[in-house]
Amino acid sequence: MFIDEHFLLENEFAEELFQQHAASLPIIDYHNHLNPRDIAEDRQFTSLTELWLGGDHYKWRLLRANGVEEKYITGKEDDFAKFMKWAETLPYAMRNPLYHWSHLELKRYFGIDDLLNKENAGSVYRRCNALLKEREFSVRHLLLRMKVEILCTTDDPADNLEFHEQIAAHPFGVKVLPAWRPDKVMAVEDGTAYRQYLEKLGCAADMEIRHWADLLEAIDRRMCYFHQRGCRLSDHGLYAFPGADFSDGTLECLFNKLLKGQNLTAEETGIFQAGMLYQLAVRNYRMGWAQQFHVGAIRNNNIRLYKVLGADIGCDSIADRPMAEALSKFLGRLDAEGKLARTILYHLNPKDAEVMMSMAYNFNDGSVAGKMQYGAAWWFLDQMEGIIRQLNVLSNGGLLSRFVGMLTDSRSFLSFSRHEYFRRILCNMLGTDLKRGILPREALDFVGQMTEDICYRNAKEYFFNH
Repeated sequence: MFIDEHFLLENEFAEELFQQHAASLPIIDYHNHLNPRDIAEDRQFTSLTELWLGGDHYKWRLLRANGVEEKYITGKEDDFAKFMKWAETLPYAMRNPLYHWSHLELKRYFGIDDLLNKENAGSVYRRCNALLKEREFSVRHLLLRMKVEILCTTDDPADNLEFHEQIAAHPFGVKVLPAWRPDKVMAVEDGTAYRQYLEKLGCAADMEIRHWADLLEAIDRRMCYFHQRGCRLSDHGLYAFPGADFSDGTLECLFNKLLKGQNLTAEETGIFQAGMLYQLAVRNYRMGWAQQFHVGAIRNNNIRLYKVLGADIGCDSIADRPMAEALSKFLGRLDAEGKLARTILYHLNPKDAEVMMSMAYNFNDGSVAGKMQYGAAWWFLDQMEGIIRQLNVLSNGGLLSRFVGMLTDSRSFLSFSRHEYFRRILCNMLGTDLKRGILPREALDFVGQMTEDICYRNAKEYFFNH
C-alpha cells in the first residue's frame, strides 16, 4: 500500500507528532478559489472527471506535456475518455507532486488504495462515480469529510456575495467566508476594460464613479459590505510590487485621464498602481483585516491558447522581476504612518525566498505575535522540496512556531488532502530534528504543541481573533 500511516514519516518522532498532534486537527483554509455557488447549492458532481479534472490547470499542464490533445483536456470529448487520458498520464508523473496528491485524494475521499493507471482506470472510474451519486459525496459532505472548519474564497469587490449569504442562512458546520481580491481595481493596463469594470463596481456600491474620490468611496462601501458578511482578510495578486513615487494629485490626474477614454503609458500605469495599492493597504489596516500579497506570476504566456480558452488554463509561470527595493518602500511607508496591517508575503520565484522572509521581519512591531508572515510555499513551489525550503528559510530567519500554516489555493473540492501532505512534511522535518538531536527530545511536548499551532491554532488566532 503506497499511502499508508507511514507515508512521508521517516522515524518514530515524526509518526508521533503526526498521529498525536496533526492528523486529527480541523482545517482552516484561508485562501482558495472554490466557487461559493457550489457550496451554497450543495452541488453533486456527476462524474469523477467533472470533479477531479474540470478546472484543475495543474493536471492540464501535465496532460499537454504527455502528448494529450486539447480535446481530451478542455475540449468536448466525453468524461470517460478524458479520465482515461489522465489515468494514462499519472504513472509518468512520478516525482511530480500531483502523483502524491492524486493518490491521497483517491484514498481519503474514495477509499481507493490502487495506483491509478490505464489498466485499472475503468474500475476506479466506475467505483468513484457510484459513490458520487450518494448524498454523502455532495460538496458540503466532501468538506465535512475532511474536517474543514473555515474556508475563505476569493472574491471581487463587485461581487454581491449572494452565495455567501445563502450559506450563512443555512449553516452546515463549515464557515465559508469571502476574502477581498481587488486586483481589477488596479488593472489599468487596458483602459476600456477598466472603465467597464468601474461601471460594475459603481453599480455594486450604489453610486456613480466620476472622480478619484468616488473610486475611493466605492471601495470603502464595498469593504464594509464584505466585512458585514464575515470578510477578515484581503488578497492581492501582483506581478511585482510597484515602486513608483506618487501623490494624491497625480493619482487624480491619471484617473481623470482614464475616465476621458485615454490609456495610460507604462510609466503612468506603474505610478497609478503604486498609489492604488497603498490606498488599498491603508484600508486593510482600517478594517482590521490581514492582508496577503501573492507576487511573481507571469500569466497567460501561451497567446494561442489564451485566445481560445481564456485565463487560468495552465499557461502561467514564474516571473523574475526584482522586488526588494519596491517592497521595502511599500512596507516602510505604511509602517512609518502606523498603517501597516497584519501581512503575509508569498513569492513564486525561488530566488525571492530569503528576500521576502528577511523583508517581512523588518516590520514586526511587537503588537501581534507573528504580525509579519513569510507565507506558505505557493503554486509552483507547493511541493515537497518547496515546502521544505519555505519551512527552512522561515526557521533560519524567523519564528517557525508562529507560522500560520498551509492553504490549498485550489479550485478543487478534493484538494484538502494537501493539508495532510503539508502536515506530514512538517512532522517529518521536526521529527528528524528530534531524532538527530538538533531539537531537544525533552522538549517533545512543546514541539507537539508547536505542530498543532502551525497546523491549526495560529491561523485561527491570526485571522479571526483580532
